[in-house]
Amino acid sequence: MFNKESVIGIVGSGAMGSGIAQVAATAGHRVHVFDTNANALAAAEKGVKATMAKLVEKQKISAAESERILSLFHFESKLDGLKDCQLVIEAIVENLDIKKKLFAELEGIVKPNTVLASNTSSLSIASIAAACKDASRVVGIHFFNPAPLMPLVEIIPAITTSASTASSCKALVDSWGKITVMAKDTPGFIVNRVARSYYGESIRIYEEGIAGFPTIDWALKTFGGFRMGPFELMDFIGNDINFKVTESVWEQFFYEPRFKPSLTQKRLYEAGLFGRKSGKGYYNYAEGSVPSEPVKDEELGKRIFNRVIAMLINEAVDSLYLQVATKEDIDLAMTKGVNYPKGLLKWMDELGAEQVLETLNKLYADYQEERYRPSLLLKTMVKSKKKFYE
Repeated sequence: MFNKESVIGIVGSGAMGSGIAQVAATAGHRVHVFDTNANALAAAEKGVKATMAKLVEKQKISAAESERILSLFHFESKLDGLKDCQLVIEAIVENLDIKKKLFAELEGIVKPNTVLASNTSSLSIASIAAACKDASRVVGIHFFNPAPLMPLVEIIPAITTSASTASSCKALVDSWGKITVMAKDTPGFIVNRVARSYYGESIRIYEEGIAGFPTIDWALKTFGGFRMGPFELMDFIGNDINFKVTESVWEQFFYEPRFKPSLTQKRLYEAGLFGRKSGKGYYNYAEGSVPSEPVKDEELGKRIFNRVIAMLINEAVDSLYLQVATKEDIDLAMTKGVNYPKGLLKWMDELGAEQVLETLNKLYADYQEERYRPSLLLKTMVKSKKKFYE
């Protein structure tokens, strides 16, 4: 369906849209970037040129290569500038109604065989596709920010997506040098579903007064090998984005307790304390501010790590049980999408399913909350004494 001559359309010229466009252009495709905001479009063009100049300066690409890539960019102020594209990827605001309106408009502009893709991180692909007369051509192609650097891309076919659409998109993105995983059209797909526990359980530990932000971050980096602690990471991502993804996943899962958002993060969101980009979040990033030192208590640190990792593993196991993706793709998604030090299913094999189940059973007994209920597959693995990777 796609080849080197395929023209790629991008709707949205923000960091994500521009990043995806850069990936496609670097792979040799002509790219048309559309935005309704003229200032945003001008900023995107300026940003792409600056990025190319930096890559030349760092000797990552040659000046000739930079010119070749830039020549493939076309910035469009009208949607019909995408009429000749074979694939259009939207990267706009996470609002279902706005996305549906866009896809209905696009369908009336592009060719009958053009594939329409959403870069949504958590919304239903089936709902977006329902806005189109031909839902079989709609698919999810979820990049991670920054798109040129992050290797993982989730391919999400809806129940209405044709098999050829999904397979062609996977092959195309693979040809761009990305690592693709196939995910079922469920809230959060793989990464944003499984990773909720990293944030949610850490906040819960803080809310219970067990430890402060620096101590929880220290514990997960020290005993888990995570590159960033959960509070550092939420501030890096942006508490506005992180909270809204959590809220979206929770609502779409019919208010499943495992995904329940926290009032702590909601208050930060309401106060505009988004993290690094606003200067303050869980930490203060103002010049001269000194963060509190963690309490480096080994017993406390291990207790924090064991609680969080058990919740993460349980969600990964349940995702496999509910056929969200294969075990290989679940582990690949977490290592390549959010830089986890190990795949969670492999991690369970190392720790032992019995230890994970014991931690969850104790939490469930103590709290009597459904958020701590173990996956049926986890209990089955313990009974059968099996591992995911023999």
